[in-house]
Amino acid sequence: MPSVLRVGLTGGIGSGKSTVGDRLAERGAVVIDADCLAREVVEPGSEGLAAVVTDFGDGVLTPGGELDRASVAERVFGDEAARERLNDIVHPLVAARSAELVAAAPADAVVVQDIPLLVERGMAAGFPLVVVVHADAEMRVQRLVEQRGMPESDARSRIAAQATDEQRRAVADVWLDNSGTREGTLAAVDRLWDERLVPFEENLRILRFAPRPRHVELARSDETWPAQAERAVFRVAAAAGSRARRVDHIGSTSVPGLAAKDVLDLQVVVDDLDTAGRVADDLVAAGLLRRRGRWWDNAMDGTERDKVLATNADPGRAVNCHVRPLGSPVWRETLLFRDWLRAHPDGIREYAEAKQGLAAQRLPSIDAYAAAKAPFISGALARAERWAAQTGWQGSA
Repeated sequence: MPSVLRVGLTGGIGSGKSTVGDRLAERGAVVIDADCLAREVVEPGSEGLAAVVTDFGDGVLTPGGELDRASVAERVFGDEAARERLNDIVHPLVAARSAELVAAAPADAVVVQDIPLLVERGMAAGFPLVVVVHADAEMRVQRLVEQRGMPESDARSRIAAQATDEQRRAVADVWLDNSGTREGTLAAVDRLWDERLVPFEENLRILRFAPRPRHVELARSDETWPAQAERAVFRVAAAAGSRARRVDHIGSTSVPGLAAKDVLDLQVVVDDLDTAGRVADDLVAAGLLRRRGRWWDNAMDGTERDKVLATNADPGRAVNCHVRPLGSPVWRETLLFRDWLRAHPDGIREYAEAKQGLAAQRLPSIDAYAAAKAPFISGALARAERWAAQTGWQGSA
């Protein structure tokens, strides 16, 4: 089922997130600002305002009957329990209003949801793409003091109360550094819009897979592959829900130090093939599209075992998601091969040499390359089974 592209936009206070959101709106995005909605849902006469008054008392109202934001902020800033009570009132109302606006967006929309606390609230897995706007802490303090008139101590306290840069990096598919000039930031946003968001949206809408090279192109091992895969795993797990027995990063990008195609391979294990199909259909929420037709694996016992495959609509990150039924031995073999390689540097070196030799042959297709690797993998799996028996490996990690 086609889905509008939903992009999560976040960044710390004073990072310049509004600059990015405004530019995306100028380029045609439907921007839904959570801060604006948080004000809307507590307007005079609203259910939200009534709930806040019931909890916090009439003292949170101005003489005109509006919410006294300064008073509320003073009450909850240093009181975690009070802040949680306020969030329990406001956040569900904001989420419901956001859902209404997403549902009302045009079919070809890029919907950008500007959520300051996206990281703190654990919402990243709900978006196919997350953009984080960054500026270093000292620059943010300066902006808050000079542009908003905030006392420096308050600025530092607000920054310290939010997610760290490391926490934001962990969820960021796109890291937009807004420490330079405004012109530089706007140019970066324009490139993001033209080169990634627009084609991503169109691919999702018309159910078109992002293009891939026809021939194998091996890349040097990238230390960021595991973090990129972790984001993809969280998204897939969120889309699959309780139907997934497990979701893992597999394939060559999951083995540190191993050259690989720059494609993240994921594996989802479900109860049966019918469930695999339904899960793959739902992976559109993670930016992945199900590939129709029959897909199968050649198991070590010589049999063909059916699976379902989904791949990326996002032109900026290639992903293969293999959805395999629990009854297939291939999901276990895949994990065993990965873990054996991780434990055996000699195996990594042998596999890398085999792959590089095949890549140099410029085989006619990726499928031909995969078939040519099969003898090495078969032999390595035999060694891996002996290792599993010796070590008691169960594939639980």
